[in-house]
This record gives sequence, C-alpha cells and structure tokens, in this order.
Amino acid sequence: MTTSSTAEGGTTQLGGDRVVVWSPEYLDYRWGPTHPMNPTRLDLTMALSKSIGLLEGVETVHPSPADDVDLLRIHTPAYLDAVKRAGAVAPGTAAVADAPHGLGTEDNPIFPRMHEASATLAGGTLAAAREIASGRTLRAVSIGGGMHHAMADWAAGFCVYNDAAIAISWLLDNGYDRIAYVDVDAHHGDGVQHAFLGDPRVLTISLHQHPATLWPNTGWSSEVGSGEAEGTSINMPVLPGTVDSLWLRAFHAVVPGALAAFRPQILISQCGADSHREDPLADLALTVDGQRASYLAMRDLADRHCEGRWLAVGGGGYGLVRVVPRAWTHLIAAALDREIDPTTAVPEDWRERVGALAPGVDLPTVMGEDSDVSYLPWDGPGGTPETGVASLDRALTRIDSGIIATRRSAFPLLGLDPEDPRD
Repeated sequence: MTTSSTAEGGTTQLGGDRVVVWSPEYLDYRWGPTHPMNPTRLDLTMALSKSIGLLEGVETVHPSPADDVDLLRIHTPAYLDAVKRAGAVAPGTAAVADAPHGLGTEDNPIFPRMHEASATLAGGTLAAAREIASGRTLRAVSIGGGMHHAMADWAAGFCVYNDAAIAISWLLDNGYDRIAYVDVDAHHGDGVQHAFLGDPRVLTISLHQHPATLWPNTGWSSEVGSGEAEGTSINMPVLPGTVDSLWLRAFHAVVPGALAAFRPQILISQCGADSHREDPLADLALTVDGQRASYLAMRDLADRHCEGRWLAVGGGGYGLVRVVPRAWTHLIAAALDREIDPTTAVPEDWRERVGALAPGVDLPTVMGEDSDVSYLPWDGPGGTPETGVASLDRALTRIDSGIIATRRSAFPLLGLDPEDPRD
C-alpha cells in the first residue's frame, strides 16, 4: 500500500478518498467517573469497527493537538488561559471552585490536563479538514469531535473547545467560501450557529429536540441568522417522542432544499447519537437504523452538492454500550463506502469484551434494531396524509407544523418557496 505522511504526523492512502481520524488520546477527554460523557463510547466504537472488519486496509490519521493560533479563531485569549489554568490545578482546590467561563460546574467539571485533551479533539477535526482541503481525501470522519456547545469564552454542555467551528474558520481561510454545517444531535448546535450567525459564507442547519423541552433551550424556527447572513441559520425543532419516520420526513423536507440553494463546497456533519430512544439525556425516539439513514443521506447530499467533500464528527450520545458504538460504526462505514447491513451480527469477540466491562448490560446481537426507516415525503401545506391511525395522524400533523414553520422562516431568505415541496 502506498502511503504519504500528513502534516499531523499520520498516514493516509495516497490518492485515497476516505480517511478516519483517530487518536487514543481522545480517551483523555474524561470529565469524571460518573459523568454521562464517558470516552469509553469512543473506545468501544473503534473496537467494534475493527472487530467487524470495517477498518481493514484503512489507514488512520493521528492528529496533533490544535495550537493556540487555531483555538483563537473561535475562543478568546482569556478563555484559553482559564482552561489551561484550571486543568493544571488539582481538583477540589479553591482555585478550581472559582474557575470562570463555565468551568467547574456540574456539566463541565475540572479534570487534569483539560486544555491538552480538549485541544486534541479540536486537532482531530482540524486534521480532517486539512485532509479534505489538501485534496488528499474527499471524506473524513473523526468521532472524537462534535463539541458544538462551546462558546467563544464559555464552556457549556460538556464542550470546552468548539472543534467544528474552529475547522470551519480554518476552511474559510484556506480556499472555501461556502460551507454547510448540518447538526443532527438531539441538542441544538448553538455554539456553531452563534460563531457564524452573521457570516453568509456558512450555512448552519440543526435538527434537534424542541427548545421548549430540552437544554440549551435555543434553536427555534425563527432563528435565521443576522444581517447579511439572514437565512443561513436554519433550525428544525422536533417534539419529544419523534420516531424515525417523522424525523426523516422533517430532515428531507428541510435539508436537501436548503443545501441545493446554498450550493456549498463542503458539508460538515455533527452526528450526535443522543437522538436515540434509549438515550438518558434526551427524549427523542430514533433507532440506530434511523440514525444510519441520516448518515447515508448526508453522505449522498455531499456527493450531490459538494463533489463528495464530507467531514463527519461525533457529538452527544450517552447510551455508551448499546447505542453509540453501533451508531458511529455505521457513521464510519458510511464515510468509507462500506455500509454495514443492520441485520449483520455484532461480532462475538466484541460482545465478550464488553460483557466483561459491563456485565449487567443487555448487549445487542445485531447492528440494527429492525426499524422501518421509510417515511412519507412532505408534500406542502395541507398535504399531511391521513393514515387512519389516530396517533400517527396527530404526530404527522405536529411534525408538519414544525416543517412549515421552519421553511417559512428561512426558505424565502434563500430564494426558495416555503410552500412548494419541490424547493
């Protein structure tokens, strides 16, 4: 196999068009033994990907930590200093208790070498962006990224450095002037939206649980961007209990049309897995099959609108054993064009390893959940189908009211007809 060294110190196939970015140092991003964001989910994902044969013949890029110059693209000098100081102080001291900038809270407790671990996650997403920008690859995935809540001077929602925003900023300085970011995490992608709220070069689309029902309580349909960037922030909130078919109906009613109008050169996807019905921190009802369908849809949209350029990162997801490893193995498979049939058996060696780590967990036996991911396409106001099942008809009416609210808020600003399902 012919390989070449990358600027980040790893290797990739020369002339290849798919890259996996991975570092064991991602596992150092550990808030504490009882915190819901446990990096074990990353380790189990990579172990499952290897065990199922997904990574055979695939070289991985090993990233370097993002340096201060790149972190300062999004974050303030005072914030970087605070993160560095906090991570260098022993937990439990007064200095940690008084840490500013959202550090030292229940969501964002201090942990040793916080800066170094957070910079490594950011470095992974930057490495993926550089691989694509250099032409060495068309697609790159880094499951350690997706820290979409971090603000310029504030840690939030388990996120310290906003890796996706940093990578977008870098791409804007390196040949890209039309970047689309699609976020399918259960929580609103507030940090990325905020970073580019007034920048017409960046389209942010977030599909998330309704802000009236879930933190960070932002991401209303009426949030569309500001100034000359009006129309480049699109938010599609969905109600608790939304299942695969309804979520996919909303996705396809909003995302393809917006991307076609915006004409991005690259698509960046935040693929948080906390939309799953078993997730302990959110209330949506997707299955692994529905999440897989969203990854395949985004990959295909990148092929259609961005000449295949697709950068995918992880994000939320707190079903550490049963959900995230399968979901993100499907994500890696989508990026590598090595789709895994959901009926494929979970390898027994992975089950044995995980069973020893989590003996009380009912481990999955196959890579999917036997869910039907077909959906009824949205066909305009007043076109809500009547299925004859009262509960489904009510759910369709609710999702369609959200779809039209989002389209009426943002689509005219993109030159689209919000009432026309062809747009």
